[in-house]
Amino acid sequence: MSFHSLQGYAQGSNNACNTPEHRQFDFWVGDWSVLDANGTKLGTSKVELILNDCVIFENWTSNNPGYAGKSFNYYNPFTAKWNQKWIDTNGLPIEFEGSFDPEAQALIYSATTLNQNGQLVQNKLSFYKKSGDYVNQVWEQSTDAGNTWRVVFDGHYYRKSN
Repeated sequence: MSFHSLQGYAQGSNNACNTPEHRQFDFWVGDWSVLDANGTKLGTSKVELILNDCVIFENWTSNNPGYAGKSFNYYNPFTAKWNQKWIDTNGLPIEFEGSFDPEAQALIYSATTLNQNGQLVQNKLSFYKKSGDYVNQVWEQSTDAGNTWRVVFDGHYYRKSN
C-alpha cells in the first residue's frame, strides 16, 4: 500500500473502504435465520455494513434464552488480512484473523485461545458462500495442535424474505 493510498485512511476518506478486498465478505450482509444441519433453528443474525462500509457488524441472537453476541469484521489494509472481534453475553472475547479464499468462496479465520483448563485451543472459523441466500458458517476447534478437529458450531444461514 502506498503512502498516498494511506492518506485517505488517515484523513477519513468516505471511500477508503471501497476496494475489492473490503467487499470480499459482503456476501454475509443480510438478515438471516440460522439452522443446524437437521433444520433446527439455532437463532437469528442481522449482519450489516457500518462506518462508511468499513465494518461488517453482526448481531447474533441465539434461540437459547439470554445468549447473544456481536462481532466486528473488517479488512485491515496494513496487514492485508481480515479480522473479527467477537464478544458474547458471557463476556468471552475472541479475536480472529484470516483471509478470503476465492476458490472456496469462503472467508476463513483462525485464532488461538485458552479453554477453562488453561489448555491452548486452535480455532478455525469458516464462512462459505453457498448462494446469494445461503451461507454456511463452520467453527472447528483443535486441542492437539491441529491433528484433529471438532466442529463446535455448524450454522446454516438462510436469508429472510423481505
